[in-house]
Amino acid sequence: MFFHHKDLAYTVRVDKPNPVFGRMLQQAIGGPEGELRVMTQYLFQGWGYRGPEKYRDMLLSTGTEEIGHVELLATAVAMNLEGAKSEMVDEVVTNPAVAARMGALEPRHFLSAGLAAMPSDANGVPFNANSVDTAGNLIANMRANVAAEAVGRTLAARLLELTDDPGMKDLLRYLIARDTMHQQQWLAVLDELGPEMATNAPGDFENTDEYAKHAYSFINHAPDGEIDPGARWLSGPTFDGKGEFVGAVDPVANSAPLTPLQPAPPEVHAGVEATGPGGSGAASGVMKSVVGKVLGD
Repeated sequence: MFFHHKDLAYTVRVDKPNPVFGRMLQQAIGGPEGELRVMTQYLFQGWGYRGPEKYRDMLLSTGTEEIGHVELLATAVAMNLEGAKSEMVDEVVTNPAVAARMGALEPRHFLSAGLAAMPSDANGVPFNANSVDTAGNLIANMRANVAAEAVGRTLAARLLELTDDPGMKDLLRYLIARDTMHQQQWLAVLDELGPEMATNAPGDFENTDEYAKHAYSFINHAPDGEIDPGARWLSGPTFDGKGEFVGAVDPVANSAPLTPLQPAPPEVHAGVEATGPGGSGAASGVMKSVVGKVLGD
């Protein structure tokens, strides 16, 4: 159950409305680095979490905070769009819609939203939840969350460079500070779980038998280039404490001969050169059987 409080999570002040900057702020709402992404990510991670309640509570609390951040940015976009319709249009351009695009203002801010924010990025592309990471594994989720906040904080820092508006600078500095805390809290969970548990996701699967030798070896796929032998990932203990790094392994060392694929049956229409003798026989029957099962026949 969620409740909406009429007050904003932080003060939003725009001293000089700038529709162009309003468009830029859309990236922080609906871009893959934006607040809609982390809001959705943390809420769905929390709703599906099956472990200790404190982690679920933390995820849902932070996801709810991100709803408030979306509201802050949507308010900031709307305030930057105030007065946009009355802006001067270059005498060379007679069509205001063309002038808007040339001026880097997003036309849909006026056409679709009536001078309001959209659930989209700076190019007007609607938010896509495919950028959301919900692994159903606490370690994987925490690592994804650290990365999400890292790119989000980087975006906010870049937006800060694009504005001279004191109010917008104040809001962005606040959001950057919150992104700092969020990165730190996700890292704190990994630290609390301990290196043996939290270094590799999922933490309940071990590399054993003949696969153990592949777990900590760096395969050099650029044999013509020199690799600094002192690089941390080439030697020394691994971060999970379970092995030693082995560096610059020749990729040929693990290679195996290519196994030719069987000829395709005629109904695949792969070409005469790809259809071997007897293709219309047993192979064709197997293919039809598989297709039939998929279609429920």
